[in-house]
Amino acid sequence: MSKILVVDDEAIIILQLERRLSAMGYTVAGMAASGKDAVDMARRIQPDLVLMDIVMPGKMNGIEAAKIITGELDIPVVFVTSFADDTIIEKAKSVRPYGYIVKPFNVLEIKAAIEVALFRKATEQEEQRLRKSAEEKISQGMEDGTLAQDGISYLDLPEIKSILLKDIFTDIVLFLYTDQIAKDPIFKFALEEGIKKGGRNLFAYFQSTLPKFFPKEIQKKELYTHRIKRNEVFALLPVLEKCTESLLNAGTTNSLQILLDFSETEEFDDILAIRKLLLSKKENGIPVSGIIALNIGKIDHTLIKSLAEGIPKIIVSTGKETTLSFAHHTFPAESVSVVSQSTIDDVVKKSLEPVVLSLLDKPISGYDIVHEIYNRYKVLIPQARVYTLLHDLMENGYLEIRVSGKSKLYCTTEKGKKHISQKLNDFKQVFQHILGSGSGINAGINDKK
Repeated sequence: MSKILVVDDEAIIILQLERRLSAMGYTVAGMAASGKDAVDMARRIQPDLVLMDIVMPGKMNGIEAAKIITGELDIPVVFVTSFADDTIIEKAKSVRPYGYIVKPFNVLEIKAAIEVALFRKATEQEEQRLRKSAEEKISQGMEDGTLAQDGISYLDLPEIKSILLKDIFTDIVLFLYTDQIAKDPIFKFALEEGIKKGGRNLFAYFQSTLPKFFPKEIQKKELYTHRIKRNEVFALLPVLEKCTESLLNAGTTNSLQILLDFSETEEFDDILAIRKLLLSKKENGIPVSGIIALNIGKIDHTLIKSLAEGIPKIIVSTGKETTLSFAHHTFPAESVSVVSQSTIDDVVKKSLEPVVLSLLDKPISGYDIVHEIYNRYKVLIPQARVYTLLHDLMENGYLEIRVSGKSKLYCTTEKGKKHISQKLNDFKQVFQHILGSGSGINAGINDKK
């Protein structure tokens, strides 16, 4: 049960808060009527959180008291005050409070503010614990010489990062995830890029809504789909054999791009057999590449190690807000770059035109363009900016509108296809001229916070 210190110079407010907090299951560990009393009591009782008024009698107001309590005692403070003018809010922000409630308040506001503040503090403490543990391991590794075997630590990277990964269809990539929701934008991007590359594309899955986005490609046999049934993972082996048979013919220019999503892992031996088959095909010169994806929520590190053997490129995603990163020391460092999300924001927002043009290779709505930019780059673009670019393209005859159900889809005209191709090439040449030939312009951007 969380202990809370209530600070206010009005006795009625203190009694009201005490009654409401007790009813919500919190313990009111102390009450104070001035900034000085609040600091003294916080030092003595060490509460989990302080609800602090700002304007109080005495030499020390609530903001000054909060500065000492947060700085010296590391206790979160939530301001509860009648004042909400800009000057006071700016002063309050200087002590980094965990919340700001304006009187008169209600029970839900108080409870929400307390729960968010306690959760935020617990999260910060856990992050500090993990960071300290990691730093100790790194320090120990540097002392005994084992650090080089475990790979490089990225503790000093920005809190939110993005991975810029080169062409995923030059090798087999192992994608390990724990969040079912976070994988779909990445899978959709991979399927689109595979179809653009040509050759054969195989998407095997237990459950997925992605095939509905590719009806024409499936009909044209540009994309083959295979539903994996429970207890029948082994049935994927003959499918892969059939897909690679004709690639043995001399002089063939075709290739096979795969996306195999094993969201169920009970048949792990069969998954290992599939990995072994694909690696053997690649060793025999058959052009096979793409992604083997696996839900690692139900398997331990020993199984992950056995699965990763022989696969150099490994990506890990542990949540929607977690960085995509490589987790294997054999990952070729030259094929990955790590940059802050703020840099991605700047580039996408300032270079919006080529980003939008690159998405016009198929009929698409303005809303879907905004949504796709967010899925790929985690950057929110105002719809007005996107529609302004689309309107200009229509005015010049490069786009036309087709109605599909309730949606208006923007489609490129023959004139538009030539214009967009030339324009994208122009952008590429300018970027290469500015940054140099080693800039990695063709890198694909994959995001996770």
